[in-house]
Amino acid sequence: MRDPVRVGDRQRFDTLIDARSPAEFAIDHIPGAINCPVLDDEERRIVGTLYKQQGAFEARRVGGAMVAANIARHLKAQFADRPADWKPLIYCWRGGLRSGSMTTWLRLVGWDAQQLAGGYKSWRRHVITRIETLCPRLELRVLCGATGSAKTRVLQAMAAQGEQVLDLEGFAAHKGSLLGALPGVPQPSQTAFETRIAELLDRIDPQKPLYVEGESRRIGRLNVPTALMERMRASRVIEIDATPEARLAYLLRDYAYLGDDPEALSRQLAMLKELHGKVVIARWQQWAAERNLPSLFAELTALHYDPAYKRSQASHFARWDERQVLRVDDLSDEGVEAIARRVAGAGAGQELSAS
Repeated sequence: MRDPVRVGDRQRFDTLIDARSPAEFAIDHIPGAINCPVLDDEERRIVGTLYKQQGAFEARRVGGAMVAANIARHLKAQFADRPADWKPLIYCWRGGLRSGSMTTWLRLVGWDAQQLAGGYKSWRRHVITRIETLCPRLELRVLCGATGSAKTRVLQAMAAQGEQVLDLEGFAAHKGSLLGALPGVPQPSQTAFETRIAELLDRIDPQKPLYVEGESRRIGRLNVPTALMERMRASRVIEIDATPEARLAYLLRDYAYLGDDPEALSRQLAMLKELHGKVVIARWQQWAAERNLPSLFAELTALHYDPAYKRSQASHFARWDERQVLRVDDLSDEGVEAIARRVAGAGAGQELSAS
């Protein structure tokens, strides 16, 4: 009898097959997996209803026919050109009937198909364990700066220059602020967000600096894992101190799309009414209606974002008083490239240069 195949063995296989429904796959899946459902979303609903109303036998009788038809379809399509020595690894929710059925059929064909022990649930445990185990060891360099300091763009430039970067806002598909939702881009699930973090942590060199933006605990509707948050709070900080003029120019470029939907922008601003009062919010909403983003962004940063930033940093970061401060007045594409090089130098222990 073969030993069970664990998550750590997955690289030994040619193809990783997720046999769950498309909706389950969309929520989260093991990186690199292809979705070949043995039950689609509607079929899974039907089988689940039968199980509750008529019992396991009827659910399996009806579901079995659906599973057989779907596996036959995959054999004629996705698997049609696979060679005789193909080795797929198959998983479902917890390593049960769905992946077991596909594994049986593929082995009958002659392929060395295996079933992942514990299914997706074992992957989920792996993600949680990796984050909790690896985060306390990370050599983090936390990049801070007031809203509009181009921190995310600097991190992206650093990645392009070969530095190790954890782009939490990129993984979360959100810029982190009240107005940070990306138009037409939904945020991933919490589990998919954590999968992306764990996958990156498994790839990096833990002996080298890993650069990350100083985030709050929530990015949009997603939570930064506690172990990562705690490590960020205790790590070295590099602060970008950009001039107000440079920040405003950057914000007008980076958030220009907000002017395309004044009504949506106005609704988001209304969420700040308790903090700033009806008169201020009415003025901001008027500027939103007029697409007067320069006036709106200038006041938002001065009255909302900057005070919040100044209040929070010292309490959030244990080594805030030791931070290295990088003063800049150019957040153009060329300026960001130069900042990225200076931050990398600071992260490696060099003194910050004047330019």
